[in-house]
Amino acid sequence: MKVFPDDLLYNREHAWVRVEGELATIGITDYAQEKLGEILAIELPEVDSYVERDEPFGTIESAKGVFELISPVSGEIVSVNEDILDDIGIVNSDPHDTGWMITLEMSDSEELDDLLDPREYHDFVLREAESD
Repeated sequence: MKVFPDDLLYNREHAWVRVEGELATIGITDYAQEKLGEILAIELPEVDSYVERDEPFGTIESAKGVFELISPVSGEIVSVNEDILDDIGIVNSDPHDTGWMITLEMSDSEELDDLLDPREYHDFVLREAESD
């Protein structure tokens, strides 16, 4: 089983968040990109738009279908990773670093309390894999 970076928090929809002050950078986990297979397209929101926790902030398409990207926290988008729009393969090759998707200014940092730490996410993935 993969090791999940310990500077990230995770939601049950396989998104990660890296927090720096009030900024939260969000992407999908290595586990998610592996389950999706080769990613073909991604649709991300505009800068200055607002996303709600547990709501879609975009879509990702692979040979297995089109899936919603679910935000782990709420806030206003301050940055979108243009590099992955130009080279979608980055999401497959480096999902926890250069494959980030959006950065937002969190509206409620207490939402972080509901996310999984790396150990909890690891256990969640193990349970999910067993039920597949």
